[in-house]
Amino acid sequence: MNNFDLHCHSTISDGLLEPRDLIRRAAANGVELLALTDHDHLGGLAEAREEADALGVSLVNGVEVSVSWGGLTIHVVGLGVDAANARLAQGLAGVRGGRDSRALQMADSLAASGIRGAYEGALRYVSNPALVSRSHFARWLVEKRYARDVANVFEHYLRRGKPGYVAHQWCSLEEAVEWIHGAGGVAVVAHPGRYRMSASERDRLFNAFKALGGDAIEVVAGGHDHAGVREFAHLARKYGFAASRGSDFHGPGESAVDVGRAAPLPPDIEPIWERLAA
Repeated sequence: MNNFDLHCHSTISDGLLEPRDLIRRAAANGVELLALTDHDHLGGLAEAREEADALGVSLVNGVEVSVSWGGLTIHVVGLGVDAANARLAQGLAGVRGGRDSRALQMADSLAASGIRGAYEGALRYVSNPALVSRSHFARWLVEKRYARDVANVFEHYLRRGKPGYVAHQWCSLEEAVEWIHGAGGVAVVAHPGRYRMSASERDRLFNAFKALGGDAIEVVAGGHDHAGVREFAHLARKYGFAASRGSDFHGPGESAVDVGRAAPLPPDIEPIWERLAA
C-alpha cells in the first residue's frame, strides 16, 4: 500500500509540531506523499518542502479552508494548489481576518460561564498570532483541568450550544472551491463524518459541492471508524467523487491517528492522488 497522507497540521495553524518536525515524523512513519493542510494558511509550505526534499518525502501544497454552509462550519481541503496564487492568498487572508475577534468573543462567552483568562491562556499555545483557533483554547482548558483531553473540551465547551461556542461567518462553499480550482488544485470535503448533520443535510452538502465542481471527499479521516470508511466510500461512488486519505494529525498524544497511520482506502475507489498526478 502507498503511504499517502493528505491532511495534517503544523504550528502555522493549530498543530503542535513545526513544519520541519512534522515532515521528520512523517518520514519516520514511512509516509511517501504528504500534504500539509494548515487552516486558512500557506505559511508553512516553504519550510516543509525544504525538509521534505532533504528526506525524500513528496510534498503536496495544501490548505484547509474554513467554510460556512447551512449554518455549520465545513472544512474544504485544497490539494496541489499554487502557493503563489494571488486570489487564493487574498481569500485566505480574508478568512483569517475574523479569527481574532471570534477568539475574543469565545473568551467572553467562557468568562460568562465562570472560566476567566481563556484568551490569554489560549495565546500561550499560539505559534502564529494571525491564527488563534478553538484548539488553542482547548489545550489551555485541558491544562487548567476543565476537561480530561482536547476532544472532551470540544464536546463540553466548544461545540454549538456550549459555553465557548461562537458562531462565525467564514467564506462560502462556492468561494472555497473557486479559490482552490483557480490556484490549480483539487477540492476535498474534509472529515465528513465529523459534521453534526442529518443524512438529508449531508446529501444537500454533497449535491452542492458536486454542482460547484468539487473533486473528492475524505473517505479515510482520523475521526472515521471502519463503518464510517465504508459509508463514505459508498457515498463517494454515489456522487462520483474521488476518495482522499488523511490522518488530520495535529500532534503527538493529541490526535486519534498519527501521521501516515490512517487506514488504507478501499481498493475499489478512485484515489484523489491519481488526479493530482494528472
